[in-house]
Amino acid sequence: MSTATEQRTFDSLNPASGVVVGTHPLHDAEAVGAAVESAGEAARWWAGLGFERRKRRLLDYKAVLTQNLTRIATLVHEETGKPIGDATLETVLAITHLDWAARNARKVLGPRRVSTGMIGLNLAATLEYLPLGVVGVIGPWNYPVFTPMGSIAYALAAGNAVVFKPSELTPGVGALLAELFTQSVPERKVFQVVTGLGETGAALAGHPGVRKVAFTGSTATAKRVMAACAANLTPLVAECGGKDALIVDADADLGAAADAAIWGAMSNSGQTCVGVERVYVVERVYDDFLRELTERATAVRSGEDYGPITMPAQTDVIRRHVDDALAKGGKAVVGGAESVRPPYVDPVVLTDVPEDSSAVREETFGPTITVRKVATLEEALEKSNAVSYGLGGTIFSGNTRRAMELARAMLTGMTAINSVISFAGVPSLPFGGVGESGFGRIHGADGLREFARPKAISRQRFAIPGMNLTSFSRTPADMERLVKLVTFLHGRRKS
Repeated sequence: MSTATEQRTFDSLNPASGVVVGTHPLHDAEAVGAAVESAGEAARWWAGLGFERRKRRLLDYKAVLTQNLTRIATLVHEETGKPIGDATLETVLAITHLDWAARNARKVLGPRRVSTGMIGLNLAATLEYLPLGVVGVIGPWNYPVFTPMGSIAYALAAGNAVVFKPSELTPGVGALLAELFTQSVPERKVFQVVTGLGETGAALAGHPGVRKVAFTGSTATAKRVMAACAANLTPLVAECGGKDALIVDADADLGAAADAAIWGAMSNSGQTCVGVERVYVVERVYDDFLRELTERATAVRSGEDYGPITMPAQTDVIRRHVDDALAKGGKAVVGGAESVRPPYVDPVVLTDVPEDSSAVREETFGPTITVRKVATLEEALEKSNAVSYGLGGTIFSGNTRRAMELARAMLTGMTAINSVISFAGVPSLPFGGVGESGFGRIHGADGLREFARPKAISRQRFAIPGMNLTSFSRTPADMERLVKLVTFLHGRRKS
């Protein structure tokens, strides 16, 4: 864990070796306030550029990120411990989202005429989405490029300035993203970074000059951020934790389902909010699936296929969940309590774990997975929906219609069918959850609108004689004509 020093700085550490990766300022409330104030001025300039000029600059930023892909991925690897390949993948995904946001902002947010209906026949109506001003982004450490850029890119494309507070575990990545932005937009401080611990994030969320906060992190921290936002009625989009389930149908491709389950559970050391933590398998194929799963899990190596646990305290949570599962009658078919060996955790596959155990109900955020046999898909769906989280989910089935029905019935913001976490890589799809997984959306058209305010404008084109309804000069005859019109339009019941 990074710690503050007497010089009002703090260090980011490589979680695998403990070596200092970088030293960064510990920005206090005064520094945060100065950043927000300068961002307010930059926001007015940036909004004034209009969609086309912002698009050109954001596409140039995309090119700069691409040219520095190796540099970014290397720093992500150093600050999180994840393999270079995984760091590269998340940066590539962030680049594709930036591209989509830049190219689609005008189409989604620009002025458009809307129907006025018969009552408003003499009106012209337009709808557009205007920038908010300054958006505060508080990012996580597990995907320090992809996740915050899902807010930053869309907020910038919508015409806002951004002040970004990266996790104290990955401040260097955040600072680098902002540094590279200045190569495309040197004129104003449109995208700034403030670094520090929780107090820095609280100062950002509670500043009256911030018009919206985008937060990614734990549910408990989201509640504290929300409390800070409440002082100024600052709206919040919150992407919190998950306890995502994968359902395996009797006619599923078991090899593909097992491969997806292992990747969803073990990649990035299991430190993925939309990672697979629970699997429910129809009993007819349970034994075959479990054999496929254990073979693959046994072949996965911590320190090679995935890195260390980035946040040291998380190993205690993982150990507690494994111990609780085993104490309540669960079986470890791969790994076990001995798999937790900080800073690494080896793959753990647990079966027969009671549904009331912490390993099933709480977010583990480690390379562990629980597998349970169910009699029917209905039972699998019931158990999938029985937790307080509702972020993502996965269905493996050979029946497209049945899979779609299950996907719709999952109490989650996103579901992947015959793939894992694929929705995150589709820029046009919104990303977010329900319940304790948060609210609001990033990505896609919904993500662009999240960082803009709708502006409705109606304009009278001509007056309608005898229908002057919003005036003290209206007559009973005017109201009689209105009632006749409404009765004609809406008074007939449909059988």
